[in-house]
Amino acid sequence: MNNQEQQFTQIVREHKSTIYSVCYMFSKDQDEVDDLFQEVLIKLWQGFDKFEGRSSLRTWVYKVSLNTCISIDRKKKSRPTQTILEGVDLFDDSDTDNRQLDMLHGRITQLPPFDRAIVLLWLESMSYDEIGAIVGISPKNVSVRLFRIKEQLKKMSTPAKS
Repeated sequence: MNNQEQQFTQIVREHKSTIYSVCYMFSKDQDEVDDLFQEVLIKLWQGFDKFEGRSSLRTWVYKVSLNTCISIDRKKKSRPTQTILEGVDLFDDSDTDNRQLDMLHGRITQLPPFDRAIVLLWLESMSYDEIGAIVGISPKNVSVRLFRIKEQLKKMSTPAKS
């Protein structure tokens, strides 16, 4: 393994949970999350030697992860899908915490990809400056968008599980 491969492997180890968090916001299906993770790794590897360090490594990993997942999500939504088991709840979970997390996840996934990205970064306890640097808007705009997104989430109903 050469030095570049070792550096990349170390970056993936350090930021694995970050990448999975982003992927999870775009799908709850484990196989699909794994596929998204693999796609992110490919994009990170392809851009690794172009990373110039103008932003933090964490910011770069988030940006690549979000852009990859948003791109795949857009392609996925342009293709028609068919539900196989309608009305069947294979994951009946009576745990209140899990139900609340599922409800929050269900609402967040209804948001447009850009807003979903902002919420994800906010949930990761990132500052408005960091969020702005990742998504390409001002910290003030992050603040305004988060306020609007929170209001939108409060008004949403959770989609039925499929």
